[in-house]
Amino acid sequence: MGGDGKTVIDMDANRPDFDALWDFSDPAGTEAAFRELLPQANGPGNKAYRAELLSQIARTQGLQQDFADAQTTLDEAEALLDQDMHKAKARILLERGRVINSSGKPSQSAPWFEQALHEAQTSGLEYHAVDAAHMLGVVTKGQTSITWNEKALSLAESAQDPRARGWAEVLYNNLGWTYFDLGRHEDSLRMFEAQLPMLQAKEDAKRIGICRWSIAKVYRHLDRENEALAIQLELLDLPERKNNLSEGYTREETGECLLLLDRADEAAAHFARAWELMHDDPWLSRDQADRLERIRRLGGSE
Repeated sequence: MGGDGKTVIDMDANRPDFDALWDFSDPAGTEAAFRELLPQANGPGNKAYRAELLSQIARTQGLQQDFADAQTTLDEAEALLDQDMHKAKARILLERGRVINSSGKPSQSAPWFEQALHEAQTSGLEYHAVDAAHMLGVVTKGQTSITWNEKALSLAESAQDPRARGWAEVLYNNLGWTYFDLGRHEDSLRMFEAQLPMLQAKEDAKRIGICRWSIAKVYRHLDRENEALAIQLELLDLPERKNNLSEGYTREETGECLLLLDRADEAAAHFARAWELMHDDPWLSRDQADRLERIRRLGGSE
């Protein structure tokens, strides 16, 4: 039962747990894996399961910038909804918002996340309530973003659902970047330093690397460039940060540290490698063209 006595239709334990198949670094591969499950989701008894599965297919499409297809998939999912399918409805609302945000319209996505938060909270869906509040923190700015992230963190820390409580370290990360964008670098560092031991406890090597990269970036902005450089050089030796965007980001930060240390000749090689790894990324090309141009120029690329 939900928090207000509503019946919450959930996935049958005998059906495949498609959420476990998510690989956010490979949305096309995840979409293919999800589509393989669709034949098992036919029939009237599977409507809620199919609607949730379609919502996640739409999410993979949004991550591939197939925004029109994603909305069509969500229309198909929404057509399956019955009055008591609260979890499926909350997930469809969430993915409507995410698709709109990914298409470059964050302010237009906020009402969808607000609806998702209401649906999740009134139905006792703690995990999805935290997700919705966290997304409101993502699509808003400044103090409004901080307020939403703090609400999401409060929901996570008070949740009974272990998966909902697991949102806490993500929210430390989000608050860290919100503070960073406001120039509150000490507060930003405090958030990332709180996140790091949570990731270390999970032995999540990839995300530990991301968190350490974030700490080093904040160090650079706190005039602690020697410490920042030491971390970035350590990260460059990690196998999971080779020949990918992660290496590109690390090369970029290494170059920025070297510039501050008056080692421009060394920095150029790092910027050149960063350009090689980053310039074809569609998200950076769309949203951070100036950043890419700076990397290209400092690396001496044509």
